[in-house]
Amino acid sequence: MSGSGLVKVRRLAVLLWSLSLLSACGITIDAEQARVCRLTLPALNPGAVIAVERVRAGPVARSLRIDYIAQYPDRPMLERFAICQFAAEGLSPNKAELTGLGTEEGPLSGASLYMLKRYYLDTPEGAAGDPGSRVDADVIEVPMAAAYWLQQILVSLPRTAIYALLSTAFALVFGLSGRINLAFGELAAIGSAATIAGASVVLASGASAPVLGLAAGLVAALFAGAIHSAVGGYFTIGRITAESTQPSLIATVGLSLFLMEYLRIVQSPVTVWLPPIWSEAWPLARTQEFLVSLTPITAITAGIGLIAALGLLWLVQATSFGRAWRAYADDAKAAALMGVNGPRLLIQTLALAGAMAGLSGMLIVAQYGGLGFAGGFQYGLKALIAAIIGGIGSIPGAMLGGFAVGLFETLWSAYLPIEVRDMALYAALVVFLIFRPGGMLGFKDPTPRPV
Repeated sequence: MSGSGLVKVRRLAVLLWSLSLLSACGITIDAEQARVCRLTLPALNPGAVIAVERVRAGPVARSLRIDYIAQYPDRPMLERFAICQFAAEGLSPNKAELTGLGTEEGPLSGASLYMLKRYYLDTPEGAAGDPGSRVDADVIEVPMAAAYWLQQILVSLPRTAIYALLSTAFALVFGLSGRINLAFGELAAIGSAATIAGASVVLASGASAPVLGLAAGLVAALFAGAIHSAVGGYFTIGRITAESTQPSLIATVGLSLFLMEYLRIVQSPVTVWLPPIWSEAWPLARTQEFLVSLTPITAITAGIGLIAALGLLWLVQATSFGRAWRAYADDAKAAALMGVNGPRLLIQTLALAGAMAGLSGMLIVAQYGGLGFAGGFQYGLKALIAAIIGGIGSIPGAMLGGFAVGLFETLWSAYLPIEVRDMALYAALVVFLIFRPGGMLGFKDPTPRPV
C-alpha cells in the first residue's frame, strides 16, 4: 500500500475511533426509552403527583432506572424507583418496546405488564401522562428574553448546516460552469434514502449501535450523492454546450423530476423513518422553569456540517483541484491553455457538489428521522435562495447565505406568524436581486459576473 493510502487508512481509523468515543461519552440515556419509562409512573402510583429525580442506566442491558418521588394527598412523600427494560436499543425500530418493569416491590408479572401496555401506555391518556423530568439543573440563570433567543439559535443549527451544504453545491457548479442545477434538492433526498439503506444494512448484520449506523449511512449518502450528481450533471450540463443557459436549466428540471420519480419507485411512496437517537436534552441555561437545552444529535449534525464546510474551503484553497477550479472559473479558455481538463474538472465538481447534497440528506435523517421522495424540493429551493443571497458562485457566500436563511426561518417562526414565513423569504430574495444581485459576498455590479 502506498504512503498516501496508509495516511487515508489512519485518518479513517482515527475518525471511527473518535465516533466510538463520542457514542460512549455520556450519551447513554435514550430519550424515547426514558419517555416510555416515565409514562409508567402515574399507572404505578394512581392519584399521586410524580416528580422525577434522576434517570440513569439500569442494572442490566437495555434498561433504565428512574428515581422519583410520589406525593399522595394524605400520605407522607415516598421515594421510589422504576427499572424499565426494552426489546432493543440504538437504531432498532422496536427499541421503545417495553419488555420488563420492576419497582422496589419487585418485578411486574407478565400479565400486569401486558395490561399496563395495552390499556394505559397505548391510550391517549397514557401518552399525555408523562410527568417529565425536574428542571433544577445547575446552570446559569439568564433573562427570559435572552433564554428564548438563545434556544432559537440552538434550534436553528441543524437547519443552517443543511442549507449551507446544499447552497455550496449550487455555488460549486455555478461558479465553474455558469449553470444552475435545480436537482440538488432531489440529490439530498437520494442522500437521505442512502443513509436509511446504509443504516439498514448495519441493522441487518445484527449491530444496532447508532454510531455504526450513521457511519454507514454517511458513506452511502456521500457515494450516492456523488454518483447521481456526476451522471445526471454530465447529461444535463456537460453535454449541453449551447451558449444560452436556458436549455441546461430546463434539462436539470427534467433531471429533478426524474430523480423524484426514481426515488418514489425505488423506496416506495412510504417514507422510512429512523428512530430518534441521542435526543436527551443537555441543559445549558435557565430562567424560572424554562430550560435552554441542546440535544447531542443537534450538536453532532451542526459539527458535521461545520467540518464539511471547513474541509470544502480548504479543498478549494489549498489543493490542485481547488486551484484548477478557481482558474477555470475565472477564465476557462486560459485555464484550458494551461493544461486544465475542463470536462474532467466539471465531472469532479459535479461529484463533489453531489456529495455535499448527499451529506445534507444524511444530516436531515440524523436530525429529523427521514425525508420523503418529494421532500427534497423545498430544501433545494431554499438552498438556491441562500446561494443567491450569499453570492452564487462564491462558496463562502453560499455558506453565509445558508446560515442566514436558516436563522431567518427559525427566528421568524419564533416571533412572527409562521404561515407567512416563506412569503417573507421570497420577498427578501426579490430585495436582494433588486439592490444587490451579486449577493452578500458577490459583486456590487448591477449584473452578476459572467463566469
